[in-house]
Amino acid sequence: MPGHPIFTGDEWVAMTQRSLEQILLSDGTRLRLTVAAPESAVRGGIVVGPEARGVTDAVWQLAAGLAGEGWLAVIPHLDHRDGATAPLGGRDPVRDHVERLTAESVHADTDAAFGWLTQRGVSADRIGVVGFGLGGAVALIVATQRDLGAAVTIGGIGVVAPVAATLPALVDVAPELRCPWLGIYSRGGEVPEEEVHKLRDAAHSAQVATDLVYCHFDTDQSVAPEAWARTLNWFGGHLR
Repeated sequence: MPGHPIFTGDEWVAMTQRSLEQILLSDGTRLRLTVAAPESAVRGGIVVGPEARGVTDAVWQLAAGLAGEGWLAVIPHLDHRDGATAPLGGRDPVRDHVERLTAESVHADTDAAFGWLTQRGVSADRIGVVGFGLGGAVALIVATQRDLGAAVTIGGIGVVAPVAATLPALVDVAPELRCPWLGIYSRGGEVPEEEVHKLRDAAHSAQVATDLVYCHFDTDQSVAPEAWARTLNWFGGHLR
């Protein structure tokens, strides 16, 4: 999944204006936000979680595609605190970045992104969160602690074993979902099917609408539009 967009939206990537905002947080760090704004009227706002490798081309394509559908999309750069900590010698810097994430830092950064949208007239019931890989895990975790309009997790990792020591496993918090949630996974993907089944059962015990579906979205882009269509339908049906 990482590196592969979930939809065929290249036309939106070329047309969408990309801008960068900065927000000073209470801990003294500056959060960068990559923004994709629609050319037409704003239907609502969606926070797009980055991958473990950051704001990759695939993450931008997701945001640009949402903007093309009328959503004001914003990507918080979760790695802005990494400069304050020396890299761990001999280790994968991407892995190091993920392991440095904490529940507090994730909520602080996504809250800032939600606040940025609110300041632009987007009410909470018209704000959603989405992501794939690490971003998909962030989307679910945030949706268990914040009152939003809807959330979508695409191939979210950290289902049974958390992606970082201070972040929860998705199966442990899924019953606490506070907004409608859609999970999209690929058979034979990075997350084993038995873990996906556990996540489905956990999410179904939440007191909100949930669904978990399988869509093939690996290298065969001919079927990737199914995942994209389901994402759009979920947001279109709940953010209004």
